[in-house]
Amino acid sequence: MVATSYRPISIRGPIPSRIHSSCDFVQALMKLQRAAQLITSTLDIDALLDRVVNDIAATLGCVEVSVWLRDPETDEMVLHGVRGCTVYCTGARLKIGKQGMVGHVAATGKMRYATDVTLDPYYIACEPDTRSSATFPLKVRGEVIGVLAIDHRETNAFTKQQLQIFQALAGHITVGIENARAFQRERVERDRMQREADDARVVQQALFPKVYPLVPGFAFETAWHPAGSLAGDWFDFIDLGEDRYGIVLADVSGKGMPAALLMSATRAILRTVAKLDSSPSETLVRVNQALMEDFPMGKFVTMIYAVLDAKSREMTFASAGHLRPLVINGESAFLEVDTGLPLGLGASSYPEHRIHMKPGTRVLFYTDGITEAEDADGEEFGPARLSEHFLRPDACVGGLIEAVQRHGKGAIRSDDATAVLIRSR
Repeated sequence: MVATSYRPISIRGPIPSRIHSSCDFVQALMKLQRAAQLITSTLDIDALLDRVVNDIAATLGCVEVSVWLRDPETDEMVLHGVRGCTVYCTGARLKIGKQGMVGHVAATGKMRYATDVTLDPYYIACEPDTRSSATFPLKVRGEVIGVLAIDHRETNAFTKQQLQIFQALAGHITVGIENARAFQRERVERDRMQREADDARVVQQALFPKVYPLVPGFAFETAWHPAGSLAGDWFDFIDLGEDRYGIVLADVSGKGMPAALLMSATRAILRTVAKLDSSPSETLVRVNQALMEDFPMGKFVTMIYAVLDAKSREMTFASAGHLRPLVINGESAFLEVDTGLPLGLGASSYPEHRIHMKPGTRVLFYTDGITEAEDADGEEFGPARLSEHFLRPDACVGGLIEAVQRHGKGAIRSDDATAVLIRSR
């Protein structure tokens, strides 16, 4: 990467080829400090090396400044930043220990200063007017990761004090390179994790029903709004035959990928058990037994599982520690029901309850991401707002989610919000 245009940023004013006084030395150190601050704060490695070579070259009036980085796969030095060279361009390679002062310094790990390049056995001629060359190793924990080379038109152009300054600058360059590489690694890892999360979200969404079951006399509405890329909430409809349908809403403890994995496992177990023609109570008992064997310690699932019989218009359900269903039939009221333990925590029974779904009756299953959604002041949406919402003639699940989002405006949403509405027509 060779800059097409350049304006010095980090070092202001030239450092003299000879430092004649302590004042000059202090000024040089101050310029180095300003340069180092910019170098170590640059997290893009290409921008970092462009800044390094251009600042040094423009400030010192050097013939050439270059930064070479070690390729760990080929054990060669690769040119990554250069200013003032007509022979090499970025991507050029030198064999360590075999080619040039750069290769020699990379092999020995020691600074080399050629006061007269025409007399130095390692120097490879680059620019014809180069007379002196200083080359510095860039080392991390004793290992050479790169080399900084500074060439000048004058013979013996640099004093001992200047070489010390350049060595200090090489240390700052090394820190900058390590910071930039760490940032790149973190960015690559974040991108990888995001791709995995996106793929997992696609897989998780594929587990949800594509269409609602067509049940004479009934209609269904659902909403699924995860707090992040993945969720522990889920709902499902299971065709049990003979106009009977399993309806489930569940909330797995935790968030993100772990909750999504446990959700997937719970879904698979439930779908297998539900088709054994079990009652809701028996189904939850069997699922609970399976999860107690497989779930990690401390993980659990709250679940409400119902069987809707379209012929009798009866809906039978059992709850594993889940929130009380809301029944809307002229008025809205939460059902006072007994529940068993959340699934996966311990042995439990699950009492059954029945609702006669006469025309006009609506039943809402929901997760705590709705009732416990907080506004900026920490006030929850709460059961009262939920109940009031469904007293409206046009109330629907989509409108409920919008109401929850309006309530939580300005607050960070920390939990998934999921709901299933069963309408009897």
